[in-house]
Amino acid sequence: MYQRALQGKEKAWGLEHTSTLNTVNNLGSLYKNLGRFDEAEKMYQRALQGKEKAWGLEHTSTLTTVNNVGNLFADLGRLDEAEKMYQRALQGFEKVWGPEHTLTLDTANNLGSLYRNLGRLDEAEKMYQRALQGKEKAWGPEHTSTLDTVNNLGNLYADQGRLDEAEEMYQRALQGKEKAWGLEHTSTLDTVNTLGNLYADLGRLDEAEKMYQRALRGKEKAWGLEHTSTLSTHTSTLSTVNNLGHLYADLGRLGEAEEMYQRALQGFENARGPEHKSTLSTVNNLGLLYADLGRLDEAEKMPGGGKEIHTSA
Repeated sequence: MYQRALQGKEKAWGLEHTSTLNTVNNLGSLYKNLGRFDEAEKMYQRALQGKEKAWGLEHTSTLTTVNNVGNLFADLGRLDEAEKMYQRALQGFEKVWGPEHTLTLDTANNLGSLYRNLGRLDEAEKMYQRALQGKEKAWGPEHTSTLDTVNNLGNLYADQGRLDEAEEMYQRALQGKEKAWGLEHTSTLDTVNTLGNLYADLGRLDEAEKMYQRALRGKEKAWGLEHTSTLSTHTSTLSTVNNLGHLYADLGRLGEAEEMYQRALQGFENARGPEHKSTLSTVNNLGLLYADLGRLDEAEKMPGGGKEIHTSA
């Protein structure tokens, strides 16, 4: 539909009309969500250059595309470029809309996630706290955007080893999402899975299994047996399968662990290819399992130097 709309607008209004450029931007977002990142970047860059020419560097539509380019670069691991885009968008939104506008706060949240990925955890917390306080004021404590930032703070606290605070954030996010979206919404299930990760880290393995099983059943129902989101490795059925494999290995249930790892591996290879990091982490986990089982020939065939990788969703 976007392609049809784009062709019509290009014919009617020209390549650089602002309505044409909005559709170009939307195509970029579609390609990003489909994992077609090269095409996404071409669309975003075309939209950005056209908007800068038509509206200027600080127009809100220009800044929205700047933020989108930052999201794309973050997904591609081009984190220095992503930071430049987010900083430009944040400064522009602050100037145009003010520090408490929701677009400003969304960009602050994005910067928080980037800083977390860069290991700059103090800066990440400042961004998340700013975003959370602003969203609570603008939208209320139970708005879904507020809850997304609550969940992000939980992730940060888990990274910092502040596990009690992490659990508090995850529980708040889960209860809010269940109320707003229902028990089986995919965003709810993502938080269920994340709680499973936390309980596994805390050694509360029975609770972890319950969370993983709930997340897996819900994701299989919503997405199918082999779904893996092209948006990120944090939202996929297969990641939950891999996490269950890891849990079963910790519990000594090695046959069940192998079954989960094999299922995750086949799915990741089909969805993302043999060299994607999610595939390789599962390959490594399977190799460690084979070593524990004494199946050394099979373990040797698996890439990885024995370092344990736990893929989270």
